[in-house]
Amino acid sequence: MTTRTEPSSARTAERRSWLREHSELGVCVLLLVLGVLVLTDALTMDVDIAQRGPVGPKTVPVVVGTGLLVIAALLAVDVLRGGRGQAEGGEDVDLSEPADWRTVLLLAGIFLGTSVLIEPLGFPAAGALLFWGAAFALGSRRLDRDPLIAAALSLVTYVVFDKLLGVPLPGGPLMGVL
Repeated sequence: MTTRTEPSSARTAERRSWLREHSELGVCVLLLVLGVLVLTDALTMDVDIAQRGPVGPKTVPVVVGTGLLVIAALLAVDVLRGGRGQAEGGEDVDLSEPADWRTVLLLAGIFLGTSVLIEPLGFPAAGALLFWGAAFALGSRRLDRDPLIAAALSLVTYVVFDKLLGVPLPGGPLMGVL
């Protein structure tokens, strides 16, 4: 009786085929890593404040981390039993078209500019530039309307977060005037 050995390239192709058919396992690994990270961070959290009831500051991260681990395990079992994710029917993306790098780079520049300008200008002004720049990068060319909408949206966001929710945002020099 002779044993037949497969060539190395055939085994590699078979392994790639198996991984391609079970690509959802990558999502399982990502969920597992995130769950372990969240649980580790939650369980090593140094809490200085006194707990005023059964729910402390560690509760939500522990629940979320545990949920991530459970979902990762359930998804892995489903994938290994032959389950497959359904293709999204409403997706309207033409994969033969190249990426729109101009838009991506414009948005990245706008976000970087906002992060640099938020301290000296304050959130209302930097946020208005962010909202208007993002609208421009995504194709809006209404120069009469877009800056006004961006300024209003930025100011409302500033008031809601800074004044109503108590999340401190830099006001900048314009807030001294208002």
